[in-house]
Amino acid sequence: MLKNTLLPFLFGALITLSGVASAENSQDFGDYVVHFNALNTNYLPPSVTREYGLKRSKNRGMVNVAVLRKVMGTAGKPVAAKITASATNLAGQKRDIALREVREGNAIYYIGDFPISHEETLRFTLHVKPGDNADANEVKFIHQFFTE
Repeated sequence: MLKNTLLPFLFGALITLSGVASAENSQDFGDYVVHFNALNTNYLPPSVTREYGLKRSKNRGMVNVAVLRKVMGTAGKPVAAKITASATNLAGQKRDIALREVREGNAIYYIGDFPISHEETLRFTLHVKPGDNADANEVKFIHQFFTE
């Protein structure tokens, strides 16, 4: 079973790739912290892309989002959320990104993939509303993709 392979890989990628990406990869909203990342799908192992139905390609990007409720003395409690995602390139072309929920054990996160071009810079906008009636929050970040 590969079900426990994506979460550690993606959170490892958040840490590893944070030196490559100039954007922060989490944002604090009072009782919640939203973690996010964007990367080329060809960075994912083939077994992971098969398991999660992602296209592994240098011309595909992926966004990963997780929402944690702050709990004293812990890393936080994963919570379900309503999340919409979009990305706009520097020419102003907007693309909506369909996200799907993934649950592994106690973890809950959202993934979506989309086409990318070499040296394309995308401005991401996430609207995040935790499922337990919290206020909606907006996360914005920028990521440049390299496909060659």
